[in-house]
Amino acid sequence: MNLVYNFTPRGARIRPYLTAGFGVAGFKPTAKGLQEARALDPTFHTAGLRSSIEPAANYGGGVKFHLSEHFGVRLDARGFWSPNPGFGLPTSSTNGIYIPSGKHQNGLQATLGVVIYIGQTAVPAPPAPPAPAPLNAGSITGGEGTLCQGKPITLHSTASDPSGHTLSYAWKLNGAPSGTNSADFSFTPNNGGDFTVDVTVSDSTNTSRTATAGPITLHVQEYAEPQITSISATPTELSCSADPTGTHTSNLSGQATGSACGGNLTYKWTVSEGSVTNDTTPNATFDASTLSFEGGAQGQAKTVTATLTVTDETGKSASRTTDIAVKCPPRYVRLPDIVFAKNNARVNNCGKRVLIDEAAPRVSGGDYDILLVGHVDSDERLNAPGRGRGRAAHRLDEQRVLNSAAVLTGGGATCAKVDPSRIKVDWVGTDQTSTPDPGLCGTSNRASQKERKGSEVSGADKNRRVEVYLIPRNSQTVPPAAKNMRPLPEREVRAMGCPK
Repeated sequence: MNLVYNFTPRGARIRPYLTAGFGVAGFKPTAKGLQEARALDPTFHTAGLRSSIEPAANYGGGVKFHLSEHFGVRLDARGFWSPNPGFGLPTSSTNGIYIPSGKHQNGLQATLGVVIYIGQTAVPAPPAPPAPAPLNAGSITGGEGTLCQGKPITLHSTASDPSGHTLSYAWKLNGAPSGTNSADFSFTPNNGGDFTVDVTVSDSTNTSRTATAGPITLHVQEYAEPQITSISATPTELSCSADPTGTHTSNLSGQATGSACGGNLTYKWTVSEGSVTNDTTPNATFDASTLSFEGGAQGQAKTVTATLTVTDETGKSASRTTDIAVKCPPRYVRLPDIVFAKNNARVNNCGKRVLIDEAAPRVSGGDYDILLVGHVDSDERLNAPGRGRGRAAHRLDEQRVLNSAAVLTGGGATCAKVDPSRIKVDWVGTDQTSTPDPGLCGTSNRASQKERKGSEVSGADKNRRVEVYLIPRNSQTVPPAAKNMRPLPEREVRAMGCPK
């Protein structure tokens, strides 16, 4: 029995080989040798000569030549080894024939043979398929930009398999399994800080093929609600529109902070009264001109509250307020104008009703003085008719003022009795700075009056007038119609008495 090692695969045209084996070897004496052994003297102990079988080994090599599909030739050379055959003879003797034990013999054999191949020529086995390329772990995307507490974060794995097999995904968040078997992974952090994420992908057809991307570290910022750090109004005290020399506007300013997770801040200013411009910016302007104050002899004040509200993109907001004081000095009150007939300085009955019934009672409490401002129309003569020999004529607008003052101070049954020191006067000619407000009778405000011939008036006479104002005592505010307000010439007016 031999073992053979071939240097080329089965089916090769030339197949060199080595061989080694073991078996038995038979040794047989020749017939002539047997005859001669029996003929010898028995003392030589040759009578038992016979065949002998001994263990044997062989070794060597050769080469096979595959000449056609079924035939070939073989050349080989082998060495043989076996113990000496005993042939049934003694292994020792002093006077006879023997074969020593423990000896061996070697042989050499060269052969040339024909090889017959049965069946088909062996086809070489196909080469083993190449190992698949490793998985591409790719990267984890989606963790860029500002990451915020309470807002979902979605990550994506770009892993791929060069073999085109479907991948399985195993995500970990902070070392713990999380998410689903998907290339996308979403979670919502409930606090700020650092979060680690990694993903292991595997071939769904061969789970031993794996690759891991990450871990990556996500820096999550905490959300902070907006805060208003400062708010101010400059100045904090304003004047109402009735005070033309005062300050009517205030600069509103606010500063606020938010957080990167809150996004951009929006600003909104509101006031309890009045108006605001640029109300959606950190710096706005408050205007007190539109505040309403009741007319009166006493000064008034209001406190206006300005509120700044700041809102971030999540809808969270913060508000702060600041107060502004708006002061209004005592205000004058305008009564209806006394209207005169053309080129006439006489106060008619309708004008007396305005002076006696409306103006005189208002000064009785001591809070107001009266201001009378005289006018003439552009088609009237400037001077009033003469007042007698030796008495110089007044201007028409002046005379209208003096006659109106006499009605207020003359006393008696048909005039009021106002202290002349409480009356201030001015006359401005054809100037019509103020809009006429004719106090006509026969309207819903004032009953119709019977007038002397030549004293009747209508709306066409509205510029022939005396304006009547109630001025708060000690007030420095003067109506625009008055150009040179002065005290009433008391002696002259007293001398006139109560005009008819």
